[in-house]
Amino acid sequence: MYAASGLGLSLHQCHDVSDREGPVAKGSLIRGVRGRYAAFTHDLVMVPVAWLGALWLRFNLGDIPDVYLYHALLDLGTIVPIQVAVFWCFGLYRGVWHFASLPDLVRIAKAVLTGSVAVALVLFMTTRLEWVPRSVIPVYLILLIGLLGGPRLLYRWAKDSYLKPQAGHGVLIIGAGRAGEMLLRDLFHDPEHRYHPVGFLDDDPSKTGREIHGVRVLGPCEALPQVVESRGIEMVMIAIPSASGRDMKRIVALADTSGVPVWTLPGIHDLISGRVGIQELREVSIDDLLGRQPVSLDWQAISAGLAERVVLVTGGAGSIGSELCRQLARIGPRALVVLERSEFSIYRLELEFRASFPQVPISFHLCDIGDAAAVRHFMTRHRPQIVFHAAAYKHLPMLEGQVREAVQNNILGTQVVAEAAAAAGVGQFVLISTDKAVNPQSIMGASKRAAEVFCQNLDKRTRTRFITVRFGNVLGSAGSVVPLFQEQIAMGGPVTVTHPEVSRYFMTIPEACQLILQAAVMGQGGEIFVLEMGEPVKIRELAEQMIRLAGKVPDEDIEVAYTGLRPGEKLVEELFHEKETLASTGHRQILLACHRHEDWSRLKGRLRELAVAVADYDEEALHTLLRDLVPEYACGPDGSQRAQVIPLIPRIGGT
Repeated sequence: MYAASGLGLSLHQCHDVSDREGPVAKGSLIRGVRGRYAAFTHDLVMVPVAWLGALWLRFNLGDIPDVYLYHALLDLGTIVPIQVAVFWCFGLYRGVWHFASLPDLVRIAKAVLTGSVAVALVLFMTTRLEWVPRSVIPVYLILLIGLLGGPRLLYRWAKDSYLKPQAGHGVLIIGAGRAGEMLLRDLFHDPEHRYHPVGFLDDDPSKTGREIHGVRVLGPCEALPQVVESRGIEMVMIAIPSASGRDMKRIVALADTSGVPVWTLPGIHDLISGRVGIQELREVSIDDLLGRQPVSLDWQAISAGLAERVVLVTGGAGSIGSELCRQLARIGPRALVVLERSEFSIYRLELEFRASFPQVPISFHLCDIGDAAAVRHFMTRHRPQIVFHAAAYKHLPMLEGQVREAVQNNILGTQVVAEAAAAAGVGQFVLISTDKAVNPQSIMGASKRAAEVFCQNLDKRTRTRFITVRFGNVLGSAGSVVPLFQEQIAMGGPVTVTHPEVSRYFMTIPEACQLILQAAVMGQGGEIFVLEMGEPVKIRELAEQMIRLAGKVPDEDIEVAYTGLRPGEKLVEELFHEKETLASTGHRQILLACHRHEDWSRLKGRLRELAVAVADYDEEALHTLLRDLVPEYACGPDGSQRAQVIPLIPRIGGT
């Protein structure tokens, strides 16, 4: 499939003067004023034509008696002002003739009917309708509707016929629904006529053979390769905003065999939210192919739980933490406190927030979560009511050789923040975890599992409610596979995949953060909320799709190379442990996993021993203590791993 960016798509349906500047704005304004005056002049002329025409029809298209003609001309002095005033009140001159449609005809009919009634009443009160035959007024009403509406529709038909491009890039539209019809009109109205709509494809058999604005539905989507070849198609445009990831994969795969670029409309949740317009076509992205059902949130509950609260976020300049801060800022907290150890990252975030959220009280602090004195200071100083703990080391292969750093940051750092939050009287503490904490085979996963265990068991011993939110890979986050693949493709390959069968769960950063907020307001303390991640995606297929989206052919233009599983890496990730009893929640995309209780004295003892081993830089002791603290972790310091197991993921009532 070939990239389409060179075509420079730019469709314009709306001609809003306020969005234009300079000479273009003046030209648009002049044309708009001229158009309104032309329409007004037309309607002004049509009123006496309709009135005299009705009188002429009353006398069977013969000679009109002089007395009737005299009074008819005299009555025009009353009729024209009344009718024009009614036209103006009904907004007949707000519409554009080029886009005249059924609502415009309805508005015309209402205006003419109202004006006719007003004319009849005024003439009755002034002349008792003495020289006005009774049939004239209803005939006048019908004639005037036709004389006002007919030219408008004729003008639109003539303009649309003229605008229908007969040259340009041959376009095939997938989806013959409302979005497809709107896209077709956008293509017709493209001032440069760069696109020639050839036909539609739609899986609804009842639409095959039918036409939309003269463009025929040629068959189902499966016919795409044949239609592309037989009709000279140069571009495929997907106009199905509600299409699932599976549907998008199928359509893109069909287009791949034909070598034509694919564009798509935004998703239905973007259209509904108003973030984008119907005319904003874009290239198909990897998010579309991994498409999930739009996240449905209870924003009323989220706002009630988080608005006007003091919120603290650790790791606030990371990929998850920064997006979490953005969404919190939109909700409107009383204050937002951001802790981050990376000087440059927090500097960039502060610049962004000062520009985007100047009204929100936000404070940014350099802070390592392992620095107990600093963490206690900020907790005491700001007195947060809610803490989101996003700070963690998460690069799996790197941490395999650095167990000390993983333990110090992910376990002991979490202990520092959690205990400081409890001591400061924080109402709610949300630990952001990972699917790699389930039956971990890596240092990173084991350290996150230990952090989960500590927070879950601390919940019963303080007034702070500790909640864990667990999810899989996040598209576009720092260290994730998608940016790596993009860099490798840009360099010409090879794209490296560890194993042909390796698969992962994916979601977008905004989606993950939104569900974190939802889980936070649902939690009562001690829960593990697991975000429903959809179906796992094979990394091999992800790599091949990204190569195709770049306009290349896998293993021809760019090689896909298999490097073998890295130390600590699992073939298939899991979202639940077999001993975690699952339950549904009030949200269909969030499940509840009941945590396992640990002996508190033993747990605290192991944490003290971990702290001593970190201070002594005793990595062998750290491996031993980590295996003891997380029994399901079976990876020793030599990197040996337990056998790969394909997990059975439990499902709850259709999720």
